Amino acid sequence: MSVIAVAASPEVRELFFDADGWAALGRLGEVRLPADGADVGDERALARLLGDADVVVTGWGTAPLSADVLAAAPRLRLLAHTGASVKPFVTPASFARGVRVTQAGEAMAYAVGEQALALTLALLHQLHRFDHALRTGVDWAAAKAAPPRRELRGATVGVVGASRTGRAYLGLVRALGARVLVADPYLSDADAGVLGVERVDLDDLLARSLVVSLHAPVLPETVKMIGGRELALLPDGALLVNTARSALVDEAALLAVLRSGRIDAALDVFDAEPLPVDHPFRRLPNVLLTPHEAAGTVGSRRRAADIVIAEIDRFLRGEQLRHEVRPEHLDRTG
Repeated sequence: MSVIAVAASPEVRELFFDADGWAALGRLGEVRLPADGADVGDERALARLLGDADVVVTGWGTAPLSADVLAAAPRLRLLAHTGASVKPFVTPASFARGVRVTQAGEAMAYAVGEQALALTLALLHQLHRFDHALRTGVDWAAAKAAPPRRELRGATVGVVGASRTGRAYLGLVRALGARVLVADPYLSDADAGVLGVERVDLDDLLARSLVVSLHAPVLPETVKMIGGRELALLPDGALLVNTARSALVDEAALLAVLRSGRIDAALDVFDAEPLPVDHPFRRLPNVLLTPHEAAGTVGSRRRAADIVIAEIDRFLRGEQLRHEVRPEHLDRTG
């Protein structure tokens, strides 16, 4: 019987696997959990767990498959990640050893897209400013004096990155009547036509969009792709939504333009997480904040578990994986 090691913290296991999930996993093999109190973020603890495992299921905080971990796990042949990015876990040594990799990022795309839509609507209707004013004791008349509110229908929305989350988001905003521009060097004109969007370069997108929503991966060429120059291209009153990664934006430049009051923003990701309690973002009325939870719906996490279970089943049956990540994919994924 195959051994499936679930190298995830108790918190992650509870969030992703319900009773049905555990039962389905158990039908595929012997499920091995970390010993009580074991920290799978420690390579030695991970090595002990993987001693006779054929498959490892990873979650946030799992240690990477280093050469030492692999040496202690001679049977290991598959890493199945409950999240999207596998870069914290895979290594050149694991690929060289033939350990295959799969992930459940597809499960999160709709949840992130839907939260990005919710943030977009909140910014358009100035809900963040109304809430901030009323909670901080501003009088009724002053609280009502927000900037002009606008509707999504007929608005131009710029999507940076035609990723899974970007496509989920653009589908939602298009359904509500938005015109969509997309900046993504890997998106072809033919694919843009299928999606019903206009493919443009980043500068054009920033200059023309009322709302800009970020959905690109963090790659060397995308780090701080939105800096002071790019933010200056946004029209006065533009709205920026970031549910992707903080590294896409120069945070100091963003803070400066937000302090000026020229644009509003909704942010789910930050350079420092947890966000410090004295961070200036927390005090600005034109900023809507969420604590890196865009993908954290019940449905998203259950779908992720279902994908992982199905991928393990395919692997053990010798079938083709549907969400495999190969070494050549890493230079285009976050």
